[in-house]
Amino acid sequence: MNILHSIILGEGEPLLIIHGFFGMGDNWKTLANKFSKNYQVHVIDQRNHGRSFHSDEFSYELMVEDLVNYINFHHLNKVNLLGHSMGGKTAMLFAVENPEKVNKLIVADIAPRYYPPHHLHIIEALNAVDFTQVKSRSEIDEVLKEYIPEVGIRQFLAKNVYRKTKDEFAYRFNLACLSACFDEVGAGLPPITQFDGGTLFLKGENSGYITKSDEALIKAHFTNSKIITISNAGHWLHAENPTDFYNYVVEFLEND
Repeated sequence: MNILHSIILGEGEPLLIIHGFFGMGDNWKTLANKFSKNYQVHVIDQRNHGRSFHSDEFSYELMVEDLVNYINFHHLNKVNLLGHSMGGKTAMLFAVENPEKVNKLIVADIAPRYYPPHHLHIIEALNAVDFTQVKSRSEIDEVLKEYIPEVGIRQFLAKNVYRKTKDEFAYRFNLACLSACFDEVGAGLPPITQFDGGTLFLKGENSGYITKSDEALIKAHFTNSKIITISNAGHWLHAENPTDFYNYVVEFLEND
């Protein structure tokens, strides 16, 4: 059985952090260190991402199964779950299928609905990099720049580049599988599924991922939920406004 890779920080009630598509646990290190003052923080790499195992199979059902195996392996009881984007979808499905294992749920900038495929240019850009030809990170960036003008997005993706050998770079994520299974990322929560535990949805003020029309669906699936907007932030709200993000999460975990 493959167990997801994680970094574990601090002591206390467990707080599991689950990254988004093409992300990894390392993206959350700064916030995880702050959370670890009061919680045992598990910063997890999902399958086909970061330092976790690669597989040809990829779906939310499998990622939930991975999380169940992880929780059992580490002998955790009730956990607090924090998931961003794709990680939020994993966290939501885990909560509705395993409510007895969840204390509180925090979902960052994603709704339980289906999302049509987008960011296809990112898949195209990543596949355009020929690691047998590029010899430096700057050369990799030059290839990505042809498809992705935004420096911040390129920097985010570049964190996944590592030296496979002395002479060759590679991606930590399993690009072949993630390209083939791209449609899976947009899947919605199954209908007539419900979690009655405390749930906090955080949405970026400048993001369109959670809309006004999503609120009824959120309430239908998560009966004890509330939605808070993080100001001056888009989809990567935890990176763009980490102070407000941290404060809202801690307040919710400690008081609600």
